[in-house]
Amino acid sequence: MTIRTLAAAASILALATPLAAQQAPIVQPGAPGAESRTLKAEDATKLADTAYSPADVRFMQMMIPHHAQALEMAKLIEGRTSNPDMVKIGGRIEASQKDEMDFMREWLSARGEPAMMQHMAGMDHAEHMAAMGMATREQMARLATLSGAEFDAYFLELMIRHHKGATDMVDELLSQPGTAYDPVMFEFVNDVKNEQQGEIDRMNAIAAGLSTDPRAGLAAGFRDAGEAISNLRLVTAMPKPTGFFDPANPAQLQPKIEDKKKDGEEAELVDAPRPDPRDEDDEESEDRFGQRGSLLSFANTDMAFSQDLLVTGNYHGFNVYRLGTDGVPQLASSVVCPGGQGDVSVVGDLLLMSVQDSRARIDCGLQGVEGRVSEERFRGLRIFDISDITRPRQVGQVQTCRGSHTHSVVDADARRIIVYNSGTSYVRDEAELEGCFDTAGDETALFSIDVIEIPVANPAAARIVDSPRVFAKDGQIAGLWRGGDHGDGTQETYVTNQCHDITAFPAKKIAAGACSGNGIILDISDPLKPTRIDDVTDKGFAYWHSATFNNDGTKVVFTDEWGGGGRPRCQAGDPRNWGADAFYSIDDGELTYDGMYKLTAPQSDMENCVAHNGSIIPVPGRDIFVQAWYQGGISVIDFTDASNPFEIAYFDRGPVDEKQLITGGYWSAYWYNGRIYATEIARGLDVFALEPSEFLTAEEIAAAEAAQYEDGLFNPQTQTQVTWPADVVAAVEASRKGG
Repeated sequence: MTIRTLAAAASILALATPLAAQQAPIVQPGAPGAESRTLKAEDATKLADTAYSPADVRFMQMMIPHHAQALEMAKLIEGRTSNPDMVKIGGRIEASQKDEMDFMREWLSARGEPAMMQHMAGMDHAEHMAAMGMATREQMARLATLSGAEFDAYFLELMIRHHKGATDMVDELLSQPGTAYDPVMFEFVNDVKNEQQGEIDRMNAIAAGLSTDPRAGLAAGFRDAGEAISNLRLVTAMPKPTGFFDPANPAQLQPKIEDKKKDGEEAELVDAPRPDPRDEDDEESEDRFGQRGSLLSFANTDMAFSQDLLVTGNYHGFNVYRLGTDGVPQLASSVVCPGGQGDVSVVGDLLLMSVQDSRARIDCGLQGVEGRVSEERFRGLRIFDISDITRPRQVGQVQTCRGSHTHSVVDADARRIIVYNSGTSYVRDEAELEGCFDTAGDETALFSIDVIEIPVANPAAARIVDSPRVFAKDGQIAGLWRGGDHGDGTQETYVTNQCHDITAFPAKKIAAGACSGNGIILDISDPLKPTRIDDVTDKGFAYWHSATFNNDGTKVVFTDEWGGGGRPRCQAGDPRNWGADAFYSIDDGELTYDGMYKLTAPQSDMENCVAHNGSIIPVPGRDIFVQAWYQGGISVIDFTDASNPFEIAYFDRGPVDEKQLITGGYWSAYWYNGRIYATEIARGLDVFALEPSEFLTAEEIAAAEAAQYEDGLFNPQTQTQVTWPADVVAAVEASRKGG
């Protein structure tokens, strides 16, 4: 439906309100003690009119100056750019927004409403402008002074934010009851959102094209994607083992939906009196794809290391490798045990695996589980004996109310293993597992973590020994963040009723929890009785995902999994403080914010990208972190000065597919025994070596390679304080002095 048609329909609907003849008095009572008054039929009808709401009116009144500023910005394009794509953007804005402004004015006029809210006159209210994503007077003035590539980049930054403001306004309107009741308005606001989102996608692509970073615009492909690398060497890129991918569809692409036309059928004619610049980039309709089961059925997940063993988790089970020459893994066995998540830890001859999906079975069967209540379902912590790595055996299980998303080995000796379990999924039915309730009250399975004790000699006797309320405050178990945003322009943050990751640092007797709406610090002096000693929130965080200490335990890196890991959150127009790493200092158990870092290379809309899992690279006297960004690749970040972190090395591939957003990229990137190991969700397992550069000396890299891990063990949610031989540290110090 065209804007012209919408306007006509709106006028008809506004006027076509027949009123029945008044047969009896219509009375409107006043406040208590006040006289009632008699109404005319048309007044009574107006009072009860459901055709539109005050929120509808306010939306239209606010959107008019919003569109007006877009037109003002579009007029600045002429003479300031030589980029034809920018000229097209300006043409589409002028073609669409003027017509939409005319429609909104007509819509308001037909209902006797003014075209502008009284307090909006002059646009002096910065809070309203910010809420709508509009540029300030200062930003507009600066834009007018620029030209060439500088103008293009700043225009796109402002206009992407501007368009995002419009889509947010539509979402806010539709979230309110009784709004957009008028079908004409409902269609209009949805058209506004779709059009603005389409422009955002186009502008993100143009902005990415302006970047000089080699990672921008890499070619797509499952096995032949474009690559960009700096200060790293790709040692090997290993595909997934047999049994852990679909041979007929290894990339797990969704099937294309074919549009079928009947014989002799012609395309629908559209009333278009003149060419519309908005259609210039839409010569062919976009392909549509169906849903074909879970795209994470064979997803690679987390890793664990023990001596020369590497275990890679997978939604389908896990794979065990021996680390050979140059750190190249050699497959030793594959274990099929579906259940989702698949995060792993190794302690001696035992392997622990997190299981969260409702399809998981006690017996590792492939047939899944039906029904909400089943004796065959398993959700929790699996325990395997890997003393013979060629034939791992399941020797224990701990069922939990919310499954196990991640787990943390907190304490271990020859007698027992203490594990903190983090479940993030729905609470099971009490009929399936006794004691599981998701209702409010002290007995709920929410707002707690699980403390699990595993007897080493008898893993089958493993059990939950406590479920501490680590989020309690002022006598309330839901004492921390209750969910919502932190004010205008900030993130919508999850309620704190669970931890995604808890990273224990036994040598320091502390743990850091990334707990949905909060970052927390725990005292684990008594591993069975963790106590929260500090908690923080962050206006830029949507979902606190993981935590990693530096080697001294004086800093912690928290990551924000904005969008849940399945969305393109590293596009040129995305906020720079969302989906990022946040660096905090720890002083006497208290957290202090220092700074943040987000991937600087713009990614495409076909690449899921956000901060995920990483680890410390142990260089004496420096704090260096390797970060996995899903399809944003990996970054090596120096946060020695946590207020000014910077990237010193990277690797990135293009998207899995050119036309489909496939959940892929690096789940985790960890340093172990001189190499970076990175699990690629869709493609396999990559191994990298650091190369000397202006940022790292050969001696510093050698020191990281020589770092000694206690018992030769590295589990992702257990921080190990590494040490170095004295001569290695001396060589590092000499290299920094130029010696």
